[in-house]
Amino acid sequence: MGARMRDLGALGGALVCAVLCSACEAKIDGNAAAAGTGGNGQVEEPLRCDEPLVDAAPLRRLTREQYDNTVRDLLGIQGQPSQRIAQDEKVAAFYSNAVAPVSRLAVEQYGGVAEELALQAVSKLDQLVSCDRAALGDHACASAFIDRFGARAYRRPLTDAEKLRYENLFNAHGSVFADGIRLIVTGMLSSVHFVYHMELPGSPDQTAVTPLASYQLASRLSYALWNTMPDGALFEAAQSGELGTPTGLRAQAERLLEDARARDTIASFHLQWLRLDSIADIQKDSSLFPEWSAELKSAMLRETIDFADYVVRRGDGKLETLLTAPFSIVDGPLLALYGAQAAAAPGEPVSLNPEQRAGLLTQASFLAASAHANQTSPVQRGLAIRQNLLCTILPDPPANVNNNPPEPAPGATTRERFAEHTADVSCARCHELIDPIGFGFEQYDAIGRFRGQDNGLPIDTRGELVKAGDASGTFNGAVELSRKLAHSEVVRDCMTRQWFRFALGRLETRADACSMKRLRDDFSASGYDVKELLLSIVTSDAFRFYRGAAP
Repeated sequence: MGARMRDLGALGGALVCAVLCSACEAKIDGNAAAAGTGGNGQVEEPLRCDEPLVDAAPLRRLTREQYDNTVRDLLGIQGQPSQRIAQDEKVAAFYSNAVAPVSRLAVEQYGGVAEELALQAVSKLDQLVSCDRAALGDHACASAFIDRFGARAYRRPLTDAEKLRYENLFNAHGSVFADGIRLIVTGMLSSVHFVYHMELPGSPDQTAVTPLASYQLASRLSYALWNTMPDGALFEAAQSGELGTPTGLRAQAERLLEDARARDTIASFHLQWLRLDSIADIQKDSSLFPEWSAELKSAMLRETIDFADYVVRRGDGKLETLLTAPFSIVDGPLLALYGAQAAAAPGEPVSLNPEQRAGLLTQASFLAASAHANQTSPVQRGLAIRQNLLCTILPDPPANVNNNPPEPAPGATTRERFAEHTADVSCARCHELIDPIGFGFEQYDAIGRFRGQDNGLPIDTRGELVKAGDASGTFNGAVELSRKLAHSEVVRDCMTRQWFRFALGRLETRADACSMKRLRDDFSASGYDVKELLLSIVTSDAFRFYRGAAP
């Protein structure tokens, strides 16, 4: 196993991200200027956009979700085999395994999972190998299998040398046909060509900008919009050269977005973006919230997934609708939490109280995930808005800071108890940027239920956005905040960047400035339609090209 995987660790990408514990003011000011400055903060000459200009893409391993989906579509094996592989890394809000080198333990994990999957696959040998062995013979059938299965596992046709290597493996171990096929499958699933997004840019000192090869582009498109490997039609489009033009690429992208598999990608983006991917593990104080249950958590996740998919793929697609809609897709115990009536048909919108609910940020999933077990958290809620809707980079808190929230106390509201954050000079500079946002959500308790009082006292939901560009200013309550954010150019730009990061698995850089400008212009021209933003991303230079000479 180690020999088959010997190159895996060496192929790990590296992405260095340093967050300095400097004053928040300096960090915020730096964020605002980042798009037009160099590394020293000096404004540089405008970029010329008449030719493709892109940054080098890091070498990335499949995320756990992508691994499981690919195994499902390649082998027909359901489940989560990736749970036996090391946890995903994150780049900003999103999973992207492009940072740490692969350890020896990870190599062993990939090899072990590959062996287990191969054993399961050959248990249904006739489905795996569609070949008349009696007519053609074992070796001819194995050769055909290597050619067909290998092209799907590697997500491109195998080279002659690769075919020969697997044929030799079969010849050396294929006295029992199933054993030979099992070893082939194990080897392919252990290969860097399966585990990694193998786009093969040139070495870092090479500056050539080269179009992605057709199969590489097909794979990049499929993982961006489906979070899994290409299907037969996309492989055929790659073979025919259809993906070589923005028109052909857009046509395939539109087809992919119409497919049910796009729902998984829309869900994955929103769960990561809003920090909901671990909500299943969140616990609440049962004495305070007896209704908290696995069923309620599941209903919360379903709401966000179904609502986002409804708006993006079935509705008007607008960012404004995602952030302000007075309706959602609600079922199960969440109906009682909202005081809402069930929809006339499953999957159809449910009208909600417009004074209490407005889009994603007032959904119980977000509110419960950004709260403590026994109380709300203005810090978590404000930080989520600051980082993921305003794209602000904040420094880590000082190492000696006490991160425990003040315990609920009789006769005091959450706002009053958290006043110490802005009273303490060491905390104030950052918390003045965070807490006043979070206070706007105080009418929602720790499981997202609307409430009229906090600890028996009236709730003050006045808040303020500080140093937030055109979103800056005061607001009263989460509904008004959501509307304010929905009409902000800062938020629209941040959404563009977030989808770019999700689709390409990396942060945007100055070299992407031309692509980012086009994305912002296209997003604006579409009326801020998220579906059109996705189509713009996958036809951009940043998506279609890589920097470096072909190997």
